[in-house]
Amino acid sequence: MLKRLTKILSFRKQFVSLLVGVPSYETYVDHMKVHHPEDPVKTRKEFFCEAQDERYNAKGGKVSRCC
Repeated sequence: MLKRLTKILSFRKQFVSLLVGVPSYETYVDHMKVHHPEDPVKTRKEFFCEAQDERYNAKGGKVSRCC
């Protein structure tokens, strides 16, 4: 039962992340370890900020559009 609940919660987290347009940090880390082991891995905060900048075209931390 606990395994099933954990799996459901992980899907919920993934769904919400995709819904708001934030890519998965865990997927990014796995990709970097496999395909770019020599490159540094961004912190979760750096990754999130870059994703937000790309999605909302933010410049200097200010969002220039909503959609």
